[in-house]
Amino acid sequence: MRRVLRWGLAGAAVVIVGFGLIQLIPYRISNPRVRTSIKWDSARTQQLVVAACYDCHSNETKKPWYASVAPVSWWLKHHVDEGRARLNFSEWDPNHHRGGDQIARTIERGSMPPTYYTWFGLHSNAKLSAADKAALVKGLQNSIGPAVGVPDFGGGGRR
Repeated sequence: MRRVLRWGLAGAAVVIVGFGLIQLIPYRISNPRVRTSIKWDSARTQQLVVAACYDCHSNETKKPWYASVAPVSWWLKHHVDEGRARLNFSEWDPNHHRGGDQIARTIERGSMPPTYYTWFGLHSNAKLSAADKAALVKGLQNSIGPAVGVPDFGGGGRR
């Protein structure tokens, strides 16, 4: 019995030390300077875009406490980097970004915001009702307009 207890304590110590060591790997989300801002058609559109999109698709990511805890911080950083690469409202250039119609289709399909974004009660303001989705879609189309010379790559993200 003592042998099992010693091995169990040794295993727990290794896990605790390993968890502590991975915290030293500096893989954190940064918020670069906001280069541009979009003139939204209404305060409601801006509110919906900020609530449902900005954490992954802008340079204004709100970082919860667990965004500094590895390995979750690694996943979040990768996710935000990928989101910003696809669409970044803080670096908006209509000649190089999808148009409002393309973004709206992604939302209508249910690809964005991804369902896991609101799991466990997180980001509850991003859980969009049908009316919120309709308002967001219309607001994006009105505010951004169609893409100029940018192909539609099917839009969407992963669930």
